[in-house]
Amino acid sequence: MESIINYNHVNIDINGSTVIADASFTLNKGEFIYLVGKTGSGKSSLIKSLYGAHRISTGVATVCDYNLSELKAAEIPYLRRKIGIVFQDFQLLPDQSVLQNLWLVLKATGWEKEAAEKRIDEVLNEVGLGHIKAKHPMQLSGGEQQRVVIARALLNNPPLILADEPTGNLDPETSNEVMQLLLKINREHNTAILMATHNYQLIERYPARILKCESNQLTEEKGLMFK
Repeated sequence: MESIINYNHVNIDINGSTVIADASFTLNKGEFIYLVGKTGSGKSSLIKSLYGAHRISTGVATVCDYNLSELKAAEIPYLRRKIGIVFQDFQLLPDQSVLQNLWLVLKATGWEKEAAEKRIDEVLNEVGLGHIKAKHPMQLSGGEQQRVVIARALLNNPPLILADEPTGNLDPETSNEVMQLLLKINREHNTAILMATHNYQLIERYPARILKCESNQLTEEKGLMFK
């Protein structure tokens, strides 16, 4: 199978302290993995390393065919074009419409306006929000804002989506809707997804592989015995 992420004995050090030690895992094309662990266990550092925000200290790591140990600063924007990121706190520009928020992403990656407008319509329709282009984020519910964020993550047809606590600010019903949308994207686009979460009810309802960060180590969990 095609490997999207391959970490082999990777260390991540921040300010002289090791936050992840000797991490090894693989995420293949079309696979879905949960990432769990307590606050401060290294989940966010691991996720940031995947898109070049934290550099790996030792080991061998590839993401979307980029070798992270040899990644140059000029290559980071090109790596990030292959990764869709879904944040817990949305990170939408409040003074810009939904259309403008999405257009800024495509403009930065070199899309022509006509093609960009067509692509924006496609991703908004895919997440069920084709009718809200003119609205601003504060006019939308939390679930609608997260759907816009997912649409933004899809714009460049990435082979990988990193979802960092995407349901953390949502009620249970909306969390289920967002989860079903992510799984639909995973299934229909064959997009690899790594999702950090504390929501064990979602894991029970939608089982998949589980990686756990604990005591600076990354391990694969069997079943739901980590609760």
